[in-house]
Amino acid sequence: MNDALRSFLQGIPATRMLVVGDVMVDAYLWGRVDRISPEAPVPVVQVTRRSARLGGAANVAINAHALGAMPTVLSVVGDDAQGAQLIDLFREQGLPVDGLLRSAERRTTVKTRIISGHQHVVRVDEEQEDDLAPADEQRLLDEAARLIATVKPQVIVLEDYNKGVLTEAVITGLIAQAAAAGIPVAVDPKRANFFAYRGVALFKPNLKELREGLKTEVDPADEASVERAIDALHHRLNNRISMITLSEHGVQVKAEGHGQRFPAHPRKIVDVSGAGDTVIAVAALALAQHLPPAHIAQLANLAGGLVCEEVGVVPLSLERFSAECARLNLPQ
Repeated sequence: MNDALRSFLQGIPATRMLVVGDVMVDAYLWGRVDRISPEAPVPVVQVTRRSARLGGAANVAINAHALGAMPTVLSVVGDDAQGAQLIDLFREQGLPVDGLLRSAERRTTVKTRIISGHQHVVRVDEEQEDDLAPADEQRLLDEAARLIATVKPQVIVLEDYNKGVLTEAVITGLIAQAAAAGIPVAVDPKRANFFAYRGVALFKPNLKELREGLKTEVDPADEASVERAIDALHHRLNNRISMITLSEHGVQVKAEGHGQRFPAHPRKIVDVSGAGDTVIAVAALALAQHLPPAHIAQLANLAGGLVCEEVGVVPLSLERFSAECARLNLPQ
């Protein structure tokens, strides 16, 4: 294990992270398919087990917590049975719940995945996508100010799933609060408010989000094509670091005029669900420790690939992550 990795791993337990964004319940129906329905040409899934876990922005916190950090989640959820279930899941994970604001104006997001064997058959989404009401926006910003003062996070993650929590007013308000407190902000964006995240420390879209945000074609196999897109991002956002995840092409990072591509590590890809949450969690932890952009990208790239070897949305274990980093002698 090299010195850079050892220092990073030793620093994780002391890292306090504030994750703000859309949280949800990831529900699972596990079963088997033995026949096709006589009513329509669709498989009949005989359900043998049900389970539920935290998803969305909460999955970023779960990954950070699994690695030993101290995350707090700030979000607005429904004042409904699903919201109560979500809060129970937070408690089961040992995560604080004081940043979860209930609202009668919201519906708690639930995504139900139906799985037969190792095959993902279908997903059913129950959600609300309109923006928070102005009163809920202000409640969230007031709570953010309280948490910044009391928790004293070393990094803030804005995890956008386009479910209405990260409105433009909330985004700009949070970035201003973070700047005033000297806290770096890492962003996992979606299309709707892509260019609202001006002045952040780390901006991490995937290829699809990059194309949709810039409304231009980007060739992931061509480093120059990706670099031109990153330059366009920097011009619009004035952010410090851009890190673009490119699936099988790895990750490309650029900061202060210097860009670099890190290839994906060979993996047996089973399920990509939640990989982006793992990537931003590890990147934010590295950002909190002021690691150079190349180290941030290498660590996050490896972490995202590792969780793709598991079925379903599962957190990255510290043991597996540190062992694989050591095996590959990362970061370099």
